[in-house]
Amino acid sequence: MTLWTAADAASATGGKTGADWMANGVSIDTRSLKPGDLFVALSDRRDGHDFVAQALEQGAAAALVSRVPEGVDPARLLVVDDVLDGLTQMAIAARARTRARVIGITGSVGKTSTKEMLRVACAHLGKVHAAEASFNNHWGVPLTLARMPADTDVAVLEIGMNHPGEIAPLSRLARPDVVIVTTVAAAHLEAFDDLAGIAREKGAICVGLKPGGTALLHADIDTLPILEQAALAAGAEIRLFGRDPKAFYRVTDIRLSRETTVAQGRLWRQEVTYKIGSPGAHFAINAMAVLGAVKALDGDPALAITALGQWRPVQGRGVIEHLALDAVETDLAIDLIDDAYNANPTSVAAALDVLTAIKPRDGVGRISAGRRVAVLGDMLELGPSEMALHAGLADLPGLASVDLVHCIGPRMRALYDALPGAKRGQWAEKPEALIKKASALIDAGDVILVKGSKGSRVSLVVDAIRKLGHPLTNVQKEEA
Repeated sequence: MTLWTAADAASATGGKTGADWMANGVSIDTRSLKPGDLFVALSDRRDGHDFVAQALEQGAAAALVSRVPEGVDPARLLVVDDVLDGLTQMAIAARARTRARVIGITGSVGKTSTKEMLRVACAHLGKVHAAEASFNNHWGVPLTLARMPADTDVAVLEIGMNHPGEIAPLSRLARPDVVIVTTVAAAHLEAFDDLAGIAREKGAICVGLKPGGTALLHADIDTLPILEQAALAAGAEIRLFGRDPKAFYRVTDIRLSRETTVAQGRLWRQEVTYKIGSPGAHFAINAMAVLGAVKALDGDPALAITALGQWRPVQGRGVIEHLALDAVETDLAIDLIDDAYNANPTSVAAALDVLTAIKPRDGVGRISAGRRVAVLGDMLELGPSEMALHAGLADLPGLASVDLVHCIGPRMRALYDALPGAKRGQWAEKPEALIKKASALIDAGDVILVKGSKGSRVSLVVDAIRKLGHPLTNVQKEEA
């Protein structure tokens, strides 16, 4: 299916091209580029113009550039004054040519998992287009929109930020029909004075909301009044979700098990029971927002609930892997919780609650009792109070059930020093030091959580532990 013709792209961007090409997709990375894609030569850590020739050799239909790279046929180029602005203009055109209803998601925690839940929950409403990975910044949102087919029925976009003033222009670009603010927490504090500043920035997602649109806001957080003020200023229909009795979409009970979360609640006057295919109270709360968004789009909550029962977290976002340490003796196994993509105090607390919900297995390892083990890496971008926030993790209720905590990074030293001696595992400044000892960190029967900001590189520990085992099938898990 043709996504962009040369004429349409040139009209959208005001650029010039010398050939009548057709693109089936839009790519910014030659490593994932597919034949027929339009390659967008963005400049970030590397100048995308350096890869234009390679992209064309790999079968790109054309390239969006601001200059003609040496040795490249200019006929296969769409030349604009600024590449990012050109991509943004394509996003505006893509949004204008579709009748899709758009859901915009922001929040300090839970954007990606909520987006993926919406992807499956909205499937009964037609063709769903959703952002890949965490494409939620100044280039990720335009890229997602530029990739949106004209016949899309529902689009789901993440809208994130690192600094003040980033969300509002992206919201205006997306022009959402529904917005969700998952929560406001201590993330990116180094760029804000306090949580109120973060809440004001998150509330800016309402700026681009279509007239009469719906704002789904988390009822359980202290900064709710700031979000409500932003929603009211945008003329939004406000719907609160959460555990608070005043929530329009209220979660009344959450039960966690090794494999699932079962929750009960009320979609206004409709009692519902729903299941998520992974443990996590935070998943249950955000799933209620998902059901609220489905209602706002006049969808069927029953069909959405059925779809949510099949949903699983993506890698690095809380996915649970069951690994046998022995290819024959499959009861010699561990549970690995891969939550290594991002971290702040709120998300660490949620991850520890998931760890608490999974019971270790006794009598199968070198140590008679199975353990709950946490490997925690630095939480980044927390500003001047970062050391205190790391040390404060020692007081989280979820840490009480953890048997051993290994810490990685200079900031996590503050937690390590605050831990009771019995819970202290090892501290390392860099993950490589623990990777060398990976086999000694775990034992059969253990449940291991690995959590940290992406920049802490704790995903290397996940990879090292994963290589020690063999994935168990559902049958093997039941037998174990």
